[in-house]
Amino acid sequence: MNYPRTPDGRYFVARGRLWRRCDPALPEPEREAAVRALMTARRAVRDAAGDDERRAARRDVDAAKRALGERGPVWWRDGARDWTRFAPKNTPYADWFAGLPQAEREAGEA
Repeated sequence: MNYPRTPDGRYFVARGRLWRRCDPALPEPEREAAVRALMTARRAVRDAAGDDERRAARRDVDAAKRALGERGPVWWRDGARDWTRFAPKNTPYADWFAGLPQAEREAGEA
């Protein structure tokens, strides 16, 4: 799916919420390793046989997302607030999102 991305590149919009993007300064080998770890961890969550396995797999998902910059401290340095999980209309991105063509807005709301 091609979700709308904020003009500053910090977020994409999916399911009507802003989601933090990967740190663009992350070296490609590190990014690829973290993505592989994330996919492995997501499969482990799906395939977990019990609660303990599921908790461990979710910790691995969190660690991979932190390595990518999608969770934890923000990767930008200008002091701007993190708007992850907010609806765009409730953020400084409201005008940008409202100004998108209808098809793009709908892609971000799906």
